[in-house]
Amino acid sequence: MTRQEAATIFERIATLLELKGENPFKTRAYRTGAEIVESFSGDIMQLAADNQLAGIKGLGEALRDKLHEMATTGRLEFYEKLKKEFPETLFELFDIQGLGPKKVAALHAKLGVSSVADLKRVCADGSAADLSGFGDKTVAKILDSIAFHEAHASEFRLDQVHPVVLAILEALRDHPNASRVEVCGSFRRGKETVHDLDFLVATRQPEKVIEAFVKLPQVVDVIAHGPTKASVHVGQGIQCDLRAVSTAEFPFAFMYFTGSKEHNVAIRGRALEHGLSLNEYGFTATKAGVEIPQVHDERELYRALGLDYIEPELRENIGEIDAAERGQLPRLVELENLRGVFHNHTTASDGKASLEEMAEAAQELGFQYLGIADHSKSSFQANGLDEKRLLAQLDEIQALNAGFDGFRIFAGSEVDILKDGSLDFPDEILARLDYVVASVHNVFNLPEAEMTRRLLKAIENPHVTMIGHLTGRLLLQRPGYAVNVPAILDAAAETGTIIELNASAWRLDLDWRWWKLAREKGVKCSINPDAHSIHGLKDVIFGIRAARKGWLRREDVINTLPLAEMEKFLAARRR
Repeated sequence: MTRQEAATIFERIATLLELKGENPFKTRAYRTGAEIVESFSGDIMQLAADNQLAGIKGLGEALRDKLHEMATTGRLEFYEKLKKEFPETLFELFDIQGLGPKKVAALHAKLGVSSVADLKRVCADGSAADLSGFGDKTVAKILDSIAFHEAHASEFRLDQVHPVVLAILEALRDHPNASRVEVCGSFRRGKETVHDLDFLVATRQPEKVIEAFVKLPQVVDVIAHGPTKASVHVGQGIQCDLRAVSTAEFPFAFMYFTGSKEHNVAIRGRALEHGLSLNEYGFTATKAGVEIPQVHDERELYRALGLDYIEPELRENIGEIDAAERGQLPRLVELENLRGVFHNHTTASDGKASLEEMAEAAQELGFQYLGIADHSKSSFQANGLDEKRLLAQLDEIQALNAGFDGFRIFAGSEVDILKDGSLDFPDEILARLDYVVASVHNVFNLPEAEMTRRLLKAIENPHVTMIGHLTGRLLLQRPGYAVNVPAILDAAAETGTIIELNASAWRLDLDWRWWKLAREKGVKCSINPDAHSIHGLKDVIFGIRAARKGWLRREDVINTLPLAEMEKFLAARRR
């Protein structure tokens, strides 16, 4: 069992206990346990398996025993028994934006709501509006959230599928009859959400590899099982498909099953212009005398059609083929190009790791700098810092920086953009920071023109370095608020304000579809993890994928600058 799975179980136990009306201290203990498991710097599951958890602050004997059971057996009997007291569909309700444990408990206890279908019924018939704490406006918002949830019910975020991809790739690559294994589909193309996962294997023994695939420990049920392809469900209902081809067919199948459909149609049309028919198995001649090109990999496939190699992230038929023909494809940014990250949180606000722990983790990842931007005072739900606490943090950062060699913490704040566009701190406080991330955290329902003016006013403040998660979306939970993105990009270009690509798998905001336009306008991007734990720093991998999909190059991303140049850049901004 992974640490993420163990943390989820502790979090779900806390929720179920809360629904039962158990002692809040007991409930809190499990939530604390989930936070510890998620943020612990070492291999906590190995320590649990070895019964070496003693001394970890916040983990009592009961939680240590449960972690040991999960690490050694892959399950927790206490959790399995607790789940049986509630309908299996109950956890669906927590996917609906605006519903917390208290509201779910009231709905379940008083109206018998135990699924999204039940929730939809009691909202539609008016009975939910009669409950204390609800009302007509709350019910209307819940119905909107249900509609959004239903529209995206078969989609999964990258953080949900990424561990599955890694585990299945590792298992299949270990198979003695697999010569090459890759993931394809929308995941390979770097889409922000995926419907399913597509795997491809080159093998001379397809039946043996397929048989091993359907018997993987992650498999919950088998949808289809044939000699060269199979489909299964793994945890969370994620569908995984595997196709087996020969080594000669692999480059053609790799491109075909990567997609997109629109890209493939255009490429097949181009092949016809060259007297070739192209499908997932190879080239065939459509005209007499046309020589079949030798293809051993995707690069040779594109080269045979007179094109530069097109990176998977760009394959959406939005200009990449013309650019490949003219030799004008961008050299996309790489994860290794990042020298540091901004917009990260500590225990001072709603983070799960201390300032020192975040700095240590950043250095272990090879970063030269780390930007701390805890929430400001208006984000009271996130324990936002007031002026006094922020200034104390600045002193703490300055003291830590004195002990670093070749590394620096940049002192910042994620400052709330208030409804009227003003900022949560006065200019004299902002002037003392190395940088400022300005973000919207409330009042999402403004008309587009008013929300745009709100953000434009923040951009006009000379102390604002970058705008955080520009549209405020939460993937698969809520859409972004209405805002005129081109107008924001124009203002950012004029003022030199950076636009964040928030790398959290929940956000990936600004959306990749806008970055090509942003680049053309000269707007710089900062790929920020919005990390609330040391493990959250690694979310930059999702941000890099989105940046590449948005045609961004190294020079378009500000935090590819080395430390000395970043210090000069931020100092110039402050002046």
